[in-house]
Amino acid sequence: MARDYDIAVIGGGLVGAAIAWGLAREKQRVVILDEGDIAKRASRGNFALVWVQSKGLGLPDYVGWTIRSSDQWPQLAAELKDQTGLDVCFERPGGFSLALSERELAARAVTIERIRLQPGVVKFPVDILDHAAIEKLQPGIGPTVVGGSFCPLDGHVNSLRLFRAFHRAVMQLGVDYRPSHTVHGITHRSGGFRIATTAGEVRAGKVVLAAGNANAKLAPMVGLHAPMRGNHRGQIVVTRRMPRFLRHPVVTVRQTDEGTVMIGDSYEEASDDTRMTLAISTVMADRARRMFPILDDATVVRTWSCLRVMPQDGFPIYDQSESCPGAFVACCHSGVTLAANHAYDLAPMIARGALDAAQLAPFSARRFNVQKAA
Repeated sequence: MARDYDIAVIGGGLVGAAIAWGLAREKQRVVILDEGDIAKRASRGNFALVWVQSKGLGLPDYVGWTIRSSDQWPQLAAELKDQTGLDVCFERPGGFSLALSERELAARAVTIERIRLQPGVVKFPVDILDHAAIEKLQPGIGPTVVGGSFCPLDGHVNSLRLFRAFHRAVMQLGVDYRPSHTVHGITHRSGGFRIATTAGEVRAGKVVLAAGNANAKLAPMVGLHAPMRGNHRGQIVVTRRMPRFLRHPVVTVRQTDEGTVMIGDSYEEASDDTRMTLAISTVMADRARRMFPILDDATVVRTWSCLRVMPQDGFPIYDQSESCPGAFVACCHSGVTLAANHAYDLAPMIARGALDAAQLAPFSARRFNVQKAA
């Protein structure tokens, strides 16, 4: 079968764009097939954290995978800036998860300890701190903050600029970006793939499914499995620009490089990403105000919601097809945090034609078959 491209990446969000950039660096001829601006894209609605301290309870390999990406993020930010001129404003000053009651603090300490006690988990630095210790690092916390956890590996970025930087970078490297190419069929034939889209057929030697929640429908077309929740909505509240007061990102509150404050961390079972639930955003705003009283007088300038990309158990899925060699799938909730791994580790494996089992076997969707059997 004649091939138009070496590799077709389905999905142009942060996961797909990071993989495509990595593939182009490996001298592959790549096309990104994307819905375009009509996409309900989680990349435009994420909280922009590069986060380590909460990851891996239930899958200890995820701790090491996350730390690896966090450690590679300075290189990624520097390379994107050198190539595109866009500063994605990556910072890794360490981050907090704050508790507003002794009960919350105790639960946080238990969670961290459970992660640490898992067999085979890599060591990672997280400290449980009281109010006074946190106030030395982050002045301005409210009196109802009883304590929290701090991890020096945590950071954040400007996620919208990251999205733009990846797209500018892939096109500079010769990647063919095709919006309005929603994929509705994939056929494996004669050592390659025919991909049916709303704008015609595309042929490629390999295919990478990086379409977020849509992977659940696409994966079976190439003998893969990608169980996604698909109805996991999150909400964000954004304030006006304020003088700099946050030295560190908090898992629920962060001040952007532009000075606005983002408030988030809601989880809601819903399939509609066009609505806000006032009761939820009110609770988020109240907790943020209690953490940082300076927000009492902050003006909210916008709010939004988005459907999160969330595998059924919350952990990434990386797989390659046995029945359709050359087909790969990549799904994860943490597209920002894991962007460096996707570019520097996953993409070269795909270019070579095989995933590294030593690194990625724990993230195979075969784990769901084990769970059912149990």
